[in-house]
Amino acid sequence: MLDSIALLLEKTFLLAHFNFFTSTLSEKEECTKHRDESARYRRGDLLEVPRTLFTHFGIYLGDNKVAHLMPDILLVLARNKAQIQKVVTNKRLVLGVIYKYASIRVDSVEDFSYGSEILLNTMDTTLRRQPLAAEEVARRAEKLVGQIPYSLMWNNCEHFVTYCRYGTAVSLQTEKVKVPSITMLFL
Repeated sequence: MLDSIALLLEKTFLLAHFNFFTSTLSEKEECTKHRDESARYRRGDLLEVPRTLFTHFGIYLGDNKVAHLMPDILLVLARNKAQIQKVVTNKRLVLGVIYKYASIRVDSVEDFSYGSEILLNTMDTTLRRQPLAAEEVARRAEKLVGQIPYSLMWNNCEHFVTYCRYGTAVSLQTEKVKVPSITMLFL
């Protein structure tokens, strides 16, 4: 019963607040901007990309590469692995969330940020936790690359990065949503 309610909440919440990401920079300007910025990132850094309602998270691996958890329906439908490596479209993302399929994948900083500003290691202060050693953080992320089950509430990109960086999987974003949403169902 609770699982059905959670699934319904996930779908409703996602569809009601889904943001189609936009960028004001040209593709060439975007690549140059991120190439310059990637020099300031260090292996094991936690990268955050603010969206309208949620923030997307990843772990910087070095060489302009970011490991991040992305919902994606093509993992189930495609036989050609090269198709899966392309940037995840909004439609693929939404269907991945609904059908609970995802992967931890490695993409360029440009593809990860999708035209948005990147924040660096702000969770260190928010969680008030000391991060693991940078190399350990990056190794954890690399070890987890591949297909995994997805849940907007219990297994999302924030859970992935907090596990890699701090040793415990938590999502502050979904903690804000979980309690009020379930409580409202019983009122």
